[in-house]
Parts: sequence; C-alpha cells; structure tokens
Amino acid sequence: MPRIETDLKLDFKDVLLRPKRSSLKSRAEVDLECSYTFRNSKQTYKGIPIIVANMDTVGTFEMAAMMTHHAMFTAIHKHYSLEDWKAFASDHPECLEHVAVSSGSGQSDLERMSGILEAVPQIKYICLDVANGYSEHFVAFVKEVRAKFPNHTIMAGNVVTGEMVEELILSGADIIKVGIGPGSVCTTRHKTGVGYPQFSAVIECADSAHGLKGHIISDGGCVCPGDVAKAFGAGADFVMLGGMFSGHTECAGEVIEKNGRKVKLFYGMSSDTAMKKHAGGVAEYRASEGKTVEVPFRGSVENTILDILGGLRSTCTYVGAARLRELPRRATFIRVTQQHNTVFG
Repeated sequence: MPRIETDLKLDFKDVLLRPKRSSLKSRAEVDLECSYTFRNSKQTYKGIPIIVANMDTVGTFEMAAMMTHHAMFTAIHKHYSLEDWKAFASDHPECLEHVAVSSGSGQSDLERMSGILEAVPQIKYICLDVANGYSEHFVAFVKEVRAKFPNHTIMAGNVVTGEMVEELILSGADIIKVGIGPGSVCTTRHKTGVGYPQFSAVIECADSAHGLKGHIISDGGCVCPGDVAKAFGAGADFVMLGGMFSGHTECAGEVIEKNGRKVKLFYGMSSDTAMKKHAGGVAEYRASEGKTVEVPFRGSVENTILDILGGLRSTCTYVGAARLRELPRRATFIRVTQQHNTVFG
C-alpha cells in the first residue's frame, strides 16, 4: 500500500541562519579551505570545497583553470576526448589535482574513463554521475570502478536518502552526490513526480555519510551565495553548482546577440538539447528531463567566484565560525515564510 511520510521536509528557501555572537573582527579572518581524508581511497583533499557541475556548458577545461586559481574544484564533463585531456594535462598540470573525470555507468563510459586515467595518471578523482543512483546496476558499477581504481577518490550519485548514501559508501564511493530534481534546468520533478527538498536531503544524507566516515556533495538547488552557505551549514562537505556558474566566458558555447542583449545557452544534461548533441535525440522509451534556457552573458567567472566566496566569509562572521569547517557546529536555522523583501523585484 502507498504511504505518506508526514515529517516536515525543507528547502533552502524555507530557512535562514540565525546570527550569533562572534569574536571575528573581519571577514578576512575566515578560512574557507578544508582538508578531508577519504574513507575508501585514503586520499587527502585540501581546498575550497565548491565544485563546478559536470555539465557540458559549465564543466569545461577553461572553467577548471579559473577554479584552480582559487583552490576550487571542477567536475569535467564526460564529452571531452582523450586527446583533449592530454592537451589539457600538458598545458595545465597545476589543475589536475582539482578536477575529476566524469563517467556514466555504461561499459563504453568505463572504457573511455579508463583510457583517460591511464593517459593522465595525475588525476585522482572520478565522478560517477547518473540521474538515478538507486539502481542495483549503478551500485554494481561503483563496486567495479572501486576494484579497478582502488586508490582514486570516487564521487557517486545522485541520491537523496540516508540508506542509499550508506549503500554507495559501503560499495566503494567516497563522496556521495545528493540531489534529485533541485537543479535550475532539471525537470525531473515535473516529469516524474520524484524528488526531495534539498535542505532536508543534505541534513539527512550528511548524517548517514559522516557516521561511516564518508562525505557528501550538495548538488543543485542553490540560486545565490546564501544558499551555498546554508548547504555547508546543513552538513555538506562540498557544494556543486551549475546555474550559478552559467553564462560566463569560461562556459562552452557562443555568445548570442538577441534583441540587443548578449546571452549564452545553459541546459540540463537530460534535455532535448543535450540528447540531440550527444545521443542523436531523445530515445523513444524516455522523456526529456531538462530544459534549455538563455542566460545573460556575465563575462569572466572571476567576479562570480569572488561574490560567492565573499558571501561565505560573511556568513561565517555572522555565526562566529572562524573556519568553514566550523559552520555546521555554529549553525542554527530558523524556519521562515519569506526570504527577501521583493518590493523592488
């Protein structure tokens, strides 16, 4: 029989962080760099744990070069060739500790990823990305990749519940991607009725992961720097962003002039646009679960990076966290019915 869970589930828009006394004199005192040691790979990470999503509009080599300058991370999309990777590794060796190779769960994906990792052994991160991380096939694939690459750090997802986070960690993943449906160009909730409010998903999945010495990525749902701060405050170890990094010079695609304004295309990886580009169209047995939008061209991503990092530092000063790692311990959230004063839009 169907059943209804009546426990309250919240999104980023439903909460605000409560300010607290702080001994910090300035935002400049806040340390945003984090260090993690991963459960299964035993590798160590150090950097600012914000990740550019592995979408082919934003997860580009150009974006990775810019992110590395700020000790941030990029999950490179899976449509670059082996030759592209070799050229990138040769031109930007400093970026290789701040990028992940992305892969689906098919055998051709595994072969392609294996070729890249053999050709560029400095890469230590793998991002196994499927829309539905609940399938037995995906769990088996994670185990296969762990057996083949025992010393690489594996990100895997997407899921939104604690039991599946635990399953994937015990199957060999180190970092679990959390989020089904919250993305700005994702239509999964509209097409399927499946999803989970992102703020609650992060809290619950972080609790499950940390009990096993695993880590999570909050993937999707952030529309402003304040949401990034809420995700970290809820317990996310990393926050993955797509839409917030779209529309920049470092993104793929041409700048288009329309009605006197400059725009760039941004689309979900299950959209008609992505399917036509990479698979010849949407297969008969499935529906498109993404949309294509025109994002105002915003120039270099540098200003957006500084805006996000500045917002995070300010959050930490409001709650008295000298380091980003302290934010969950200092965070008290309050439920709200309104985030912003919208009188001027």
